[in-house]
Amino acid sequence: MSDPLAPVLAALARPGRPSSDYDLNPDIVLPEDRKLRPAGVLVAFDCFKGEPRLHLTKRSSHLRHHPGQIAFPGGKVDPEDDGPVSAALREAREEIGLPGDNVEILGTLDPHETVTSFLVTPVLARIHTPFEVIPEAGEVAEAFTVPLSHVADPSNFRTESRRWRGTRRSYFVAPYGPYYIWGATARILRSLADRMAQ
Repeated sequence: MSDPLAPVLAALARPGRPSSDYDLNPDIVLPEDRKLRPAGVLVAFDCFKGEPRLHLTKRSSHLRHHPGQIAFPGGKVDPEDDGPVSAALREAREEIGLPGDNVEILGTLDPHETVTSFLVTPVLARIHTPFEVIPEAGEVAEAFTVPLSHVADPSNFRTESRRWRGTRRSYFVAPYGPYYIWGATARILRSLADRMAQ
């Protein structure tokens, strides 16, 4: 029986490149001395009901960074973390109740720079057994899943734009049902989709 995540594993074996929230905005000049804070997000798939599904969250509307946006479980690297992978696992446990010993790390994508000055490492993982999803009340308004086939298809992504800090900024979106996946989350998923399509 073939591994349902074989296309993801094949994508991880191919060369990638760093991405950023500025990819679609080549006119923006970033300062060379900018300070980026390391972070990790968990791009976690389960295969319990046939097709692999990706776990995402809708962030609470009162958060300082990216309020109300669709996001991976994850966050900044804290002093007690060993690095982005450790941070991603810790945050997934805190945000959706995913135990770290229920996760197999498959690999990482190249880092993604956000407009909020984070350097985010996407950590791809397989969830071994079903678990009780418990959204953290303070940070997560909702937890849900999306089929891998949706985020793996480049045709499900489009470019939109809006004014931000006085200039028009373009970004990827990949809406799914009532969920408006955009910004850093969509850009990271587009990077994965592009590698899977090679």
